[in-house]
Amino acid sequence: YRGSSQLVLRPKTTQEVSDILKYCHANRIAVVPQGGNTGLVGGSVPVHDEVVLSLRNLNRVRSYDEVSGVLVCDAGCVLEELDNYVAERGHIMPLDLGAKGSCHIGGNVATNAGGIRFLRYGSLHGSVLGLEVVLPDGTILDSLSTLRKDNTGYDLKQLFIGSEGTLGVITGVSVVTPQRPAAVNVAVLGVPSYANVQQAFKLARKRCGEVLSAYEFWDASCMAAVLEHQGLRNPLTSDYPFYVLVETSGSNNAHDDEKLTALLEELLEEGVVEDGALAQDDSQIARMWTMREGIPESLGKTGATYKYDVSIPIPVLYDVVGDISKRLEAADLYKPGDSSRPVKLVCGYGHIGDSNLHLNIVADKFEDQVTRIFEPFVYEWVASHRGSISAEHGVGLMKRDYLGYSKTPEMIDYMKRIKHMFDPSGILNPYKVV
Repeated sequence: YRGSSQLVLRPKTTQEVSDILKYCHANRIAVVPQGGNTGLVGGSVPVHDEVVLSLRNLNRVRSYDEVSGVLVCDAGCVLEELDNYVAERGHIMPLDLGAKGSCHIGGNVATNAGGIRFLRYGSLHGSVLGLEVVLPDGTILDSLSTLRKDNTGYDLKQLFIGSEGTLGVITGVSVVTPQRPAAVNVAVLGVPSYANVQQAFKLARKRCGEVLSAYEFWDASCMAAVLEHQGLRNPLTSDYPFYVLVETSGSNNAHDDEKLTALLEELLEEGVVEDGALAQDDSQIARMWTMREGIPESLGKTGATYKYDVSIPIPVLYDVVGDISKRLEAADLYKPGDSSRPVKLVCGYGHIGDSNLHLNIVADKFEDQVTRIFEPFVYEWVASHRGSISAEHGVGLMKRDYLGYSKTPEMIDYMKRIKHMFDPSGILNPYKVV
């Protein structure tokens, strides 16, 4: 998504944000809050001539309690820099994203970002303890609590987590950071079918439940792209239809390594997986993670990539990839292995434990004859399985008109009422979400 604006404002304090919004509210000037600008649904991009309100200068750590692990910081702090900061104090940020080097914590909270640590540490709805938010009229809503327990009335901060900057501008975040694991172990598995991917997940939870921190999967097309564009070698002895990355994180390396080794042996003995490799050191762990985290970049280098971030019940999660492929083949736009067609790849990867699939269609270029084959079909397919059209990327501009596939008319009506209550003039991030 691309946009343009005649004015970008970069306040350094919450009060300056308040002054800006107070002025814009009084003069009915539309404002788009912007963090690291790493979103994929157009949520931080001006649609017309809105003023861009950049939070990048609100970038200081306000406090850190090494006993409780509670971090209080400005919304413009970069996620990776925060993770490095708490790492020096023996803790870890409860989320990790491919865009961690440039995304802001305020944007993460505003979009309720998920990522690869979701399986272990859960949603930001649980990790965020408090927020400082500037409302559209300039009112500063200070709920920047550092308490794990506060049962006094409505928990208003939850309204702003995932609101994508449509209800208020997040300027401060209080988040609990877990103890950093002393031992991390990773294995990559070669799996013959999606049914076996599920079987392996069940066994991984059973054998490694208390230390299981990630369970990621990707298909053969994703693997081919990432090996080509990331300069990596397959750690397995052959090619497989699916690959799984299993990570354990705990306090005792020998104990966790024994668990993961035993899991791999059992999976191989029972024929659930056909091959597996255990990382022997930190450099191998990093390379294995690059196989998974390098997929989006690698597919982008392959061609014009249509990206769909959806939640689907685990048993049918990968079925949509096959159904989209069939529709494109029937339209004579795609044939596996035939690069002369407009569509080169239809592939999927994601977070099995979170029921989150990243469906990607890679084409020569973005064009209507391709798009209309799978839009709105992909949303209809997801709705028919009671899934969500956005698992972790948000709604933004891209999915606003498709919200009805995941929310009932009554729910959308009340979302609009809440928006009007906070922002009756409609100046804050207009045209997004609802």
